Amino acid sequence: MADVLTNIWDEILRHLQKHNSQLWRSWFEQIEPISLDNGLLRVGVPERSWLQFLRQECNVGFREAAQSVTGHLIGLEYVHTEQDDMSGQIDSDLAGDYNENVDLFCLNPDYTFNNFVVGPCNRLAHAACVAVSESPGCTYNPLFLHGSVGLGKSHLMQSTCQVMLKQSPQARIMYMTCETFVNDFIQAVENGKLYDFRYKYRYVDTLVIDDVQFLSEREGSQEEFFHTFNSLYQARKQIILSSDCCPSEIPKLEDRLVSRFNQGLVTRIDKPGYETRMAILHKKASLRSIDPPEEVISFIARKIDSNTRELEGALTKVHGLAMLDDGPITLELARQALGEEPTPAHRQITISQIIESITDHFDIRLSDLQGRRRSRSIAFPRQICMYLARDLTGHSLEEIGGYFGGRDHTTVLHAYRNIDKLCDHDENVRRLVNGLVTSLTQH
Repeated sequence: MADVLTNIWDEILRHLQKHNSQLWRSWFEQIEPISLDNGLLRVGVPERSWLQFLRQECNVGFREAAQSVTGHLIGLEYVHTEQDDMSGQIDSDLAGDYNENVDLFCLNPDYTFNNFVVGPCNRLAHAACVAVSESPGCTYNPLFLHGSVGLGKSHLMQSTCQVMLKQSPQARIMYMTCETFVNDFIQAVENGKLYDFRYKYRYVDTLVIDDVQFLSEREGSQEEFFHTFNSLYQARKQIILSSDCCPSEIPKLEDRLVSRFNQGLVTRIDKPGYETRMAILHKKASLRSIDPPEEVISFIARKIDSNTRELEGALTKVHGLAMLDDGPITLELARQALGEEPTPAHRQITISQIIESITDHFDIRLSDLQGRRRSRSIAFPRQICMYLARDLTGHSLEEIGGYFGGRDHTTVLHAYRNIDKLCDHDENVRRLVNGLVTSLTQH
């Protein structure tokens, strides 16, 4: 019977991965089936932080997968295996905690420090959050993160909460958006329950508020938040805030709040550079148990330069299309998924034409491009040639390397990244490359 249940669960996981790839997480493989009785499938979850994500985000997907595999309507029940005796007794205390203190546990299990990619754009913010998670209320208080949407503010804040909860499971950590705080305050005023509201927010160990710019132009909420802030700060409780701009730039925010937000550490998170975007995509792919080719990762990183959220969305779209076609993830599939088809002019360009253009422009021989000489007079034109071949033809990295003396794909990728970086920082190189592209595409 145990083998049958295990096989059913494995089929459910495979179905979910294929038909709901956006939900799939690599840690799903650590979930184990416990029993299937009277249409109820009970599964054991080893990490407490995963429970809420499964209950809130995955219930529908798992139910659909279970129905497809078994042919019957199946309900799902998630049990924390470390506290469940595996004999059918549900951990009722844990369930009560989740119902009573839902604000303390609405954390995404993906948002951990291990899953956060550190780069020049976010190094200080990451270091500050790690320090706060190890010594809440002592190191940086308050901690204020600001930056545009999708750059990792919520990820860092939730990672900090995850560490705090592991170190002190009984700690009262209030994590929510500022909109929730404002709505709770309005409701408390309307219902005459300000005492309950103040007790809820002022007697916590850590208060984490996302999108604090929502306080803008809300005088009553600002007044209440000011006193809540003071109460927690004087009790040496940790306060972590985030916004899309620095405190002084939040419209119509009271000066006394700006002053208090600035008295701790205020740090900005910027847009990730190309290398950081590549690392983010590798990390997201690993979390989803996806292994796309390097050239696909490079293509997405070049195509999407705005934020982490859009990078993840692009990766999900590419993977979803591959699963739908029941085929591998390829560069052409990625171009199709992200709406980029080569123009007719691009399709007609060959590597031979690119090589001819480069040898004419730099007055060098084909044997120089294909040889092993590394002097700048040869290496630079060779890298530009690889860059143009990568951008203007449909050849893979391996195929391009074959045209240049059998070099491997990593050499081609290095050349592409180097020229791409030079185009960003050197006006002369950018003009040169654009001129060559124009010459090739027009002819």
